[in-house]
Amino acid sequence: MKDKFYITTPIYYTNAKPHIGHAYTTIACDVLARANRLQGKETFFLTGTDEHGAKIEKKAKEDGIEPQKFVDGFAQIFQDLWRALNISNDGFIRTTMPAHKLAVQKVLQTLHDNGSIYKGSYKGLYCVGCEQFKSENELVDGKCPDHNAAPEEMEEECYLMKMNKWQETLISRIKSDEFKIQPERYKKEILSFLENEKLEDVSISRKNLKWGIPLPFDSQHTTYVWIDAFLNYITGLVWDGETEKLKAKSKKLKFWPADVQMLGKDILRVHGTIWAATLLNLEIDLPKSFFIHGHILSGGKKMSKTLGNVIGIDQMLEKFGVDGTRYLLLSGGTFGDDLDLTMERMSEKFNADLANGLGNLVSRVIKLASQDNFQFPISNSQSISNDKILNFINEFNFDGALEYINGLVKESNKFIEDNKPWELAKNDEEKFKEVMQKLLLDLEIIATLLLPFMPETSEKIKLALETRIVQPLFQRIK
Repeated sequence: MKDKFYITTPIYYTNAKPHIGHAYTTIACDVLARANRLQGKETFFLTGTDEHGAKIEKKAKEDGIEPQKFVDGFAQIFQDLWRALNISNDGFIRTTMPAHKLAVQKVLQTLHDNGSIYKGSYKGLYCVGCEQFKSENELVDGKCPDHNAAPEEMEEECYLMKMNKWQETLISRIKSDEFKIQPERYKKEILSFLENEKLEDVSISRKNLKWGIPLPFDSQHTTYVWIDAFLNYITGLVWDGETEKLKAKSKKLKFWPADVQMLGKDILRVHGTIWAATLLNLEIDLPKSFFIHGHILSGGKKMSKTLGNVIGIDQMLEKFGVDGTRYLLLSGGTFGDDLDLTMERMSEKFNADLANGLGNLVSRVIKLASQDNFQFPISNSQSISNDKILNFINEFNFDGALEYINGLVKESNKFIEDNKPWELAKNDEEKFKEVMQKLLLDLEIIATLLLPFMPETSEKIKLALETRIVQPLFQRIK
């Protein structure tokens, strides 16, 4: 299937409300999905929630409710936020869905039957926050760097999945970009790990944890949360776990392998090893690519309630609106690097780029155009043919794309100042029409280029072009 595009977010853990990082990842995926639809590709965009594991079982117990009811509430919060942010996902997968659980059990049975899973025991340093075992060289001063806590030494009976036999295969495919890891520094990072560390067989079950999917061949064990969660990327395409059906590429399964799996840098290693090995053990195609993005900082520091620098996604939506929030997150820095945000800097950028820039341009042009009855044909295009913008988007250069569009806005505002159409309307009707034709065409181009990034704003500009009625787009923030 040549003209298809399948993109996934990581599925988000339901032990707390969504934060700005979740929104950042999902908005970026939304832009890619919308841009590929606008290029005429059949597109599927999947997101969802990861709902099993020790942390959830513990948190639900602390709150005095059943784990299922606990995760139901958080899954709804995530879905409500994606609607609020105008996210165009085609599917939303929950790992507590009966169909997902049955598919996971079928996969585990296949892995057990083909000898990829065996019973043993695992001893190591276990980080409860990550819900995974850590090697010594992953720790900083004896602590997990992501949770600033010393892992517990743990040994337990479990089932393990074979990993080491795929080490050279993974190195070869990543080096050749058959399995592409972007940006380049993360490709080097995962290759360095694979070339210098022996892949150990990994635990895929827990014996003393009830909140999980029971192993079909041993009901005393539940599925390790990572294995359960990773399979969402295919079960979200309505896969029932039958490998032959997946190979047949029927219905939605034609979208596999994923074209892009978007990941935060903290989960690259588990995806690049455990997820990849699971697929290889099942003889299923690897995803075409991973794109790894950084974390969101505030004032150069990790967001923390103690430091008082936490920026809430609800806070952004209230202050900047939906499209303002989408714009500020994707224009704030190079996608792939850590993003450093403050409310002060974002307010300044909102005023400069959106209120004084784009909003002012639309208002001026539509007001001038409404003074005259000359016709301007609106194409109302739902496709993007601008190669420069498509190259920016296809290279994940979202801030570059928005900077380019903002440059068109500045050029149009300067064109107004240079040509003073309000004076031409009185003295030179032909020149006035010529100037207005250019400005209206500029607005239409800008509206079309904004479609993946700011869909609501794009539609408002096109409506204003059709009706010649001015609707304020962005109110300046004081």
